[in-house]
Amino acid sequence: MTSSVDVTVVHVDGAPVAETVQRRHAEDEFAAELVALAATDERPRPPGWRLSPAAVVTYLLGGETADGTVIVPKYVGPRRLMEVAVATLATDRALLLLGVPGTAKTWVSEHLAAAISGDSTLLVQGTAGTPEEAIRYGWNYARLLAEGPTRAALVPSPVLRAMADGWIARIEELTRVPSDVQDTLITILSEKTLPVPELGQEVQARKGFNVIATANDRDRGVNELSSALRRRFNTVVLPVPAGVEEEVDIVARRVAALGKALELPELPPAADEIRRVVTVFRELRNGVTEDGRTKLKSPSGTLSTAEAISVVTNGMALAAHFGDGVLRAGDVAAGILGAVVKDPVSDQVVWQEYLETVVREREGWRDFYRAARRGE
Repeated sequence: MTSSVDVTVVHVDGAPVAETVQRRHAEDEFAAELVALAATDERPRPPGWRLSPAAVVTYLLGGETADGTVIVPKYVGPRRLMEVAVATLATDRALLLLGVPGTAKTWVSEHLAAAISGDSTLLVQGTAGTPEEAIRYGWNYARLLAEGPTRAALVPSPVLRAMADGWIARIEELTRVPSDVQDTLITILSEKTLPVPELGQEVQARKGFNVIATANDRDRGVNELSSALRRRFNTVVLPVPAGVEEEVDIVARRVAALGKALELPELPPAADEIRRVVTVFRELRNGVTEDGRTKLKSPSGTLSTAEAISVVTNGMALAAHFGDGVLRAGDVAAGILGAVVKDPVSDQVVWQEYLETVVREREGWRDFYRAARRGE
């Protein structure tokens, strides 16, 4: 069974679609890096892989190829975690990326699929309404009624297409998927086979096939994985950034990339404001100031690194379009308020206490304090 699909490239005002989309897939955005890595990669590659495991890790963490091509980091964090994740995909175990919101689970999943298979688009978005057909297959009902069950009437899922091509399939938010739908993965992952009883046939996975799933720590208990399914996964927990400098680096890199992709006017470096946003998020998230002297109440939200990136990017848009072209405290204060105060009652109390006990007394933060108070 083949999952090949013919795609017609449409041009908009003479420009290729790839140049007009808001966000390109990883394999398109970093195509030059992937080509350079493949050209200089002399290590053994697992069957069906475009790169060796070592080259995949280099693609994720950054480095330089033998011909001098610079590989920018896609993930900032412990190298060993990425090595374990990549090694897992070279075995018969599937990979489960687990972590709180904003720990780059989806980002890592996309880049792993791009580096290994050259295609990160075979994606199932898990929700409470995800049907079994999203993981197995469905039917073109017009053809089914006209012809009966045939291969032409069968509509393959992203997982089935990945099996047929020997690629990586991605499943986002697996614990949000109903338990009975989750369990359709058991045969796929253990036997590497998907029966199609309506046709009296089965699809056997080609070498290179595997599954990367993500799950949210905060969702444990929503639809907990069965023990049988959990045994088919090797779990890698992605942590929140360990220190301020690491988180500032992550935010700065992603904000720069987003600003370029969104074609925001270029602003002067804003390291001070990025550090301020990260500091606020880390202190409220951890329930203590960075110096360890003052204990704090934590709000109901997660205050993830991803939210910090969003706050800074929004501030850049404000500064570029409505300010003087320099990211200032007032540009990020309103975004921080929206990120912190999810519950208008309890979170508002937490935020006001933080402003009065920490921000007001902190040297060099009077501008942020005044901007934050005006935004309340």
